[in-house]
Amino acid sequence: MKKLYEKSELAFAIVCIVIYSILQSVANPLNKIIGIEVIANAILTFLITIILLCFIIKNKLTVKYGLCKTTATAWRFLYFIPLAALCTFNFWNGVAINFSAVNTISYMLYMLFVGIVEEIIFRGFLFKAIAKCNVTLAIIISSITFGLGHLLNLINGSGIELVENIFQVFGAIAMGFLFVVIFYRGGSLIPCIIAHSLTNMVSAFANETGLTVEKRIIFSVIKLVIIIAYIIILTKILPKKQTENEKSKECL
Repeated sequence: MKKLYEKSELAFAIVCIVIYSILQSVANPLNKIIGIEVIANAILTFLITIILLCFIIKNKLTVKYGLCKTTATAWRFLYFIPLAALCTFNFWNGVAINFSAVNTISYMLYMLFVGIVEEIIFRGFLFKAIAKCNVTLAIIISSITFGLGHLLNLINGSGIELVENIFQVFGAIAMGFLFVVIFYRGGSLIPCIIAHSLTNMVSAFANETGLTVEKRIIFSVIKLVIIIAYIIILTKILPKKQTENEKSKECL
C-alpha cells in the first residue's frame, strides 16, 4: 500500500475505491448464505476500516486526512445544527422497525463502518490527491464519484429499486459536496464521519410506507435547500485555507 501511495496518491485512491466496491458486491450473496442482514458487508467493512486507520496512523497522515480536531470553532459551523437536521432525513416519513434485533444490529454496525471508510476514501484520499492540482476539480470529482458509486446498489444484489437508487445517488452527491466543504474549509473529517455514519445507521428505522415519488421529491428539495444554504454560510464564515496543498502546483 505504501509504495503505491508514494508513487501516486490518485492511483492509490482509485485502487481503494475499486477494492471497496468489489468487496461490497462479493459480500451481498454471502449475507444470504449466512442468513443475517448485511453481516458479511459489516465484517468486510470493519476490516477495511482497521486497515485504513492503521495505514493512516502508521504513516503519520492523521492531520492530512482530517482525523483530528477542526481548527475552526464550533460557532463557525453554526454548532453543526444544519448538519444534525440533515441526519434526521430518514425519519421525515416516520419511524418503523424494519428488521429483527440481530439484523438491526448487523445493519447499524455495517452503516457505521461504511461512513468511516467512504469518508476516508472519497473525502480523504481522492479529494486530497486531486486537490494537489486543482481544488475546485477535486471537490466536484470527489462529490460526483461518491454519488455515482451508489449506482452499484442496482447491480450488486442489494435489492434496491431504481427510483430509490436515483434519489440515493443525487442525495449522496449533494451530501458529498457539503462534506468536502466541511473537510476542506474546517480541516477535520470527523464531523463528516459522524454525520455520514449516523445518517446511514438511522436508515435502519426509516419508514418506507406511503413514501411516494412525490414525497421523495419534496423531501429531497428540502434537503437540497438546507445543504445549499449551509454551504453558502460555511464558505462565508470558515477560514479560506485549511489544506497544505491548496496552492501547490504539483499535479499527478
